Amino acid sequence: MSADAELLELAVQEGLAPDLLSRLVRHDGARRQMALSRRDLSLELAEEIIALGSARTLAANSSLPPGARALLVDHPQTEVRAALAANADDDPPGILVRLSQDPEPFVRSFLAMNDRLDPAVRARLATDPDREVRSSLARHWLDAPDEVRRALLTDPDSDVRRGAVHAYEPPPDLLPELLRDPVTRAGVVRHAEPTGDLATDPDADVRRALARHPALSAHLRDLLAADPDVLVRDAVAARPDTPSALREELEPTLHSDDPVEQWLIGFSRHQCPPSEERPAPGGRTRAEAEALLTGAGL
Repeated sequence: MSADAELLELAVQEGLAPDLLSRLVRHDGARRQMALSRRDLSLELAEEIIALGSARTLAANSSLPPGARALLVDHPQTEVRAALAANADDDPPGILVRLSQDPEPFVRSFLAMNDRLDPAVRARLATDPDREVRSSLARHWLDAPDEVRRALLTDPDSDVRRGAVHAYEPPPDLLPELLRDPVTRAGVVRHAEPTGDLATDPDADVRRALARHPALSAHLRDLLAADPDVLVRDAVAARPDTPSALREELEPTLHSDDPVEQWLIGFSRHQCPPSEERPAPGGRTRAEAEALLTGAGL
C-alpha cells in the first residue's frame, strides 16, 4: 500500500489523538477525507480545514462541531453553501431558514434535499420562483404532505410535473388531468387502469409504462408484444407473467442499432453479483501513526 493510501486510512481511524489530526490535516487527500468523514473534529481543526481550502468537503459533513456551520453559512463560494444546505441540521438555530433565503437557486435546490429542514420551511420551497428548486423538492421529499404534492404535480413547469409524477402517487381526483397531460401521462400510467387507448398511445414512453403495469391483461400484453418499439417489447419479455413461449418468440427481436436502447435492453437483464464486505482496516498504534506522519514529512 502506498504512503498516500495509508494516510487516507489514518484519516478515518477512530480515536486518533488531536495532535496527530493536526499534523495529518496538512496532507491534501487526508484532509479532505477527514473533512468529509470524521465525527470528532474540533472547531479549531474545522477552522484550519477551511483555511487550507477544503471548505466544500467540510460542509458536506453532517457531524460538524458546534460553531462550524456558522463559519460556512455565509461562505462566498456557492458550492460550499449548497453542500452545507444539503447536510446541515439547524445548529445554530435559524441556519436552515437563512439558507432557504439564499439568493442562489443552486443553494436552495440542495436545501430541498435536506430531511432535517422544518416541514413548514420546506413546503415554501414548493412555490420557489426557480424551477430547479421545485424539481429538487419533488425528487427528494418523497413523503411530502398532500398540499405540496398537489402543487408539484400541477406545477406550471413541465420538468417539475414530470419529476413529481415519478415521485408521488397522484390523488384520484388529479389522475384524469395528469393522464391528459402529455408530459405526465407516461408517469401516471402505472396508477391508471390499463386500456386499449394507452396500448396504442403515440408516445412510446406511455406504451413502455403500460407494458410494466402490474395489472396488465393478457390481451393487452399480447398486443404490446407486437409493438414496433423495441423497449416496449423488452418490457413485455421482462414481465414475470409472460409465457415462456412468448418470451422465446420476443428474444430474437430485442436488438437495436441505437446504442442507448441496446444498453437499456442489456441493463434490464443484468443482475449485479452480491457485494463482498471488506473488513475495516486495523487501527494503527500511536507509534505507528507518528512514524507514518514523520515519513510523509508531516
